[in-house]
Amino acid sequence: MNLEDLKRRMHGAVTALKNELNGLRTGRASASLLEPIVVQAYGSAVPLNQVATISVPEPRMLSVQVWDRAMTGAVDRAIRESNLGLNPIVEGQLLRIPIPDLNAERRNELVKVAHKYAEAARVAARHVRRDGMDLLKKEEKDGGVSQDESRAMSDKIQKLTDDTIGEIDSLLSQKESEIRQV
Repeated sequence: MNLEDLKRRMHGAVTALKNELNGLRTGRASASLLEPIVVQAYGSAVPLNQVATISVPEPRMLSVQVWDRAMTGAVDRAIRESNLGLNPIVEGQLLRIPIPDLNAERRNELVKVAHKYAEAARVAARHVRRDGMDLLKKEEKDGGVSQDESRAMSDKIQKLTDDTIGEIDSLLSQKESEIRQV
């Protein structure tokens, strides 16, 4: 039973959440805003930055230069369906994306997206806990660890999970207050 491996995997969920929350920009254009977007391309789901170049020509505008002309429609569709409230303007292989002002409705949408990202991170942490508990039960059944050791390790895994979920909730509340303040 390797507690460090579980810790590393749970930390991966937190890191992924940080990246996704960084993409939720509050009123200013940022290339990281489009990083979580996945495009249906060439028969599979591909991150947007693997089919196009994202740049920030103005403070309130993003520009996406699609490399393959045939992918322009798929990129446009992926951006519109991303729940970020963005409406690209297509000009050949270039998509111009004006960043809308943050009104109360838009802020609420961003908060909902942040909550969705946080819940996905919590689920990932719980999956890691489940994997650890299953492995622990298997080792106990095979005679590798005693019941007392198993119970102690189980408590450590639960504490690690609780700490990770606490960190996720903390990140969410920080982002939520940032969205509501701007």
